[in-house]
Amino acid sequence: MSGAGPAQAGERQLLYYNHAWGTYDRATADAVEHSSYLKEFADFEVRTTTGADGRSWTGRYLRGHLGYMEVFGPGDVPGKDGEPGGAGLALSTDHDGDVEKLQAKLTAAGSNPIEFTQTRDFGDGVHVPWFDALFLHESYERFGTWAMEYRDEYLEDPRARVGPPKFRGDVSRERYLPDTYKRKLMRDITFLQFAVTGSDLRDTMPFLRVGGFSVRTEGDSVVASRGGTTLRFDEVPAARTGLKRVEFELNRPVARHVEQLGTSTLVVGPGKRAVWTF
Repeated sequence: MSGAGPAQAGERQLLYYNHAWGTYDRATADAVEHSSYLKEFADFEVRTTTGADGRSWTGRYLRGHLGYMEVFGPGDVPGKDGEPGGAGLALSTDHDGDVEKLQAKLTAAGSNPIEFTQTRDFGDGVHVPWFDALFLHESYERFGTWAMEYRDEYLEDPRARVGPPKFRGDVSRERYLPDTYKRKLMRDITFLQFAVTGSDLRDTMPFLRVGGFSVRTEGDSVVASRGGTTLRFDEVPAARTGLKRVEFELNRPVARHVEQLGTSTLVVGPGKRAVWTF
């Protein structure tokens, strides 16, 4: 993959791993949803969310300290995203105003970012501004990447249950996510492996480069790391796409445990590491 390279020395990172999602077969999604083990493993929730334009989705969420993941089944999210093999990646800022800096850098690098504001309806019909997002294209094949920055209106809404800022302009993942992870095994997500088409991978590269990740190529794959999470993108045909592997750091060492969740397998331990393959 041409155009990949390491982040410039001393360059401040603008984007960090926020969350990723994957859509799987119904048996896997149902197994995840009803797993008693996952409720002990992670800060786990099944939630239906209504966003902008009344669009809604039902996800199974596993939240950590600085990032989280979502599992969908067929039709749980609108359109082609609700088809098995669909996946997505959100990269976010930690400092208020960095999304504007990112937009300027993307434009200078030859991209034409598309702005979007996502909202959330807490159930009263009022759409609260949730986060500002940047997309590089209006459509994608099977995998989409976007950049985002949380809005003050959401962070300050008591229904969001977000903590107070720890520094001026704090729109960080640490502020946004609850501290429930401290009482669970899962601390954070350290590695994700995506199988994506060549077109979707090319569309992802500007976010990685301009966002400040260190990027290298390994054959037909791209590996991006920095900020505590490593992202691997393997170029594949459209029929083989999806979120394929997630690795976790645990809060404490444990003995080995294997949990079969539909067609996926979660191996926890030994030690302070877990691996979920799909």
